[in-house]
Amino acid sequence: MSIQGLTNREEQKELEMAKIDFKMVTFTLAGKDYGIDIMRVKEIHKAQKFTFVPNSAPFVRGVYNMRGDIISVIDLRVFFNLPATSNEKGYENMIILRLEDNTMGILVDSIEKVIGIDSSRKQPPHPLFGDINIKYIDGVVENDSSLYIILDAEKIFNNETKSDSKEDIRNIAQAAEYKEVEVPKPEKSDKVLNQSFVEETLATYLGFYPSALNRDWISARFDSWIKQKGKDNFQLKNKEDAIEFLKGFFSIGTGQMWSDEIINSLTPILPDLKGNSLVWNPGCGRGYETYSIASMLKNKNPGTILKVQGNDNDLINISSAPGLSFDKSRISSFYSEYLVDAGSGSQFNEVIKNSIIFEYSDLNNDVSMPPLDMVICRDTLSYLPETSQQKLLDFMYANLKPGGLLMLGDNEIPISISGWNVVENNSYKLYKKN
Repeated sequence: MSIQGLTNREEQKELEMAKIDFKMVTFTLAGKDYGIDIMRVKEIHKAQKFTFVPNSAPFVRGVYNMRGDIISVIDLRVFFNLPATSNEKGYENMIILRLEDNTMGILVDSIEKVIGIDSSRKQPPHPLFGDINIKYIDGVVENDSSLYIILDAEKIFNNETKSDSKEDIRNIAQAAEYKEVEVPKPEKSDKVLNQSFVEETLATYLGFYPSALNRDWISARFDSWIKQKGKDNFQLKNKEDAIEFLKGFFSIGTGQMWSDEIINSLTPILPDLKGNSLVWNPGCGRGYETYSIASMLKNKNPGTILKVQGNDNDLINISSAPGLSFDKSRISSFYSEYLVDAGSGSQFNEVIKNSIIFEYSDLNNDVSMPPLDMVICRDTLSYLPETSQQKLLDFMYANLKPGGLLMLGDNEIPISISGWNVVENNSYKLYKKN
């Protein structure tokens, strides 16, 4: 594919992302895919030991004590006359809904993920689209080759939905409020499911893909996010929420020349290079990181014939990187010996410039590199799907020379740590190939 084709593909993806104005939690019932407006979803829960309510409708599983709140629980499969697998001993998949004047749990077969779509893509309901009454369907939409039936929670659980015993399901929880209900211990899976919804939203809004590469940070951030926003408001409702969630993830020195702190901490653990040496810096952006590492390696290894290849899929950044200029009074004096006056500011001299190659490259496509002494790839892999993350890490490991070094983002680790030894100084880590 040509560079123009890649650019058009990226522009099309950005355009589609910009049009996302409806998000839904997806789940399955009897083998079919369904969705419900995420704004109606309070949280996801794994639950068991419901308290039976006498004289209630067959679809009412009972009531449940969720951290002190008594909520009614409806088996959506029974409600729609769909087959339901008995699960008396195991935990049930429950979606907690926040309706206009009530909170309610619904049981489903499986809970899948959060999907963001352009609401104009929704099609009107049709009896052929599902096994349920058309009046309960808000619409249908196709996404990634799957057809989703979008349910209207308010229509399903409004006052006309009554049991044969004339009990309104909205009042079941109140009627059972004074019964003794066993309070189950919180399950760890609650956090896992709710966190997975946040992770899906990060991918939808920002193209950021949580995985074993960054999940330690994501998990800790999710805990602090819950404390900050509360259990009823933790979902990422828009792109701004997603950006706020990721604050604190990005590595120190991103988008600027590295400071004395980074230089002094990294220099002792940088490789001792001899002869021809090749360093790869995918995701180099405007080149600050590339110039920083080239200067540090040249300073530590003045006799080496150094080549640092900086790659990025942003044509504007990669085109402007060779002529990068800046105010030298705003950066470390470490770089002074490599700077020359460029009229409008300072630029790096030929010693450093001749050691750097900036090229356009898309990491989603196959890459080819000769044997490498070092790879600097900070906060870049997190913006690739998990399969691509693993593929690139495998490629880096295979192409690094024995003892070669990998530098990831401050909050990233190799998906598989086997084959790497951690080299650390002042909390800065490099991963050394065995």
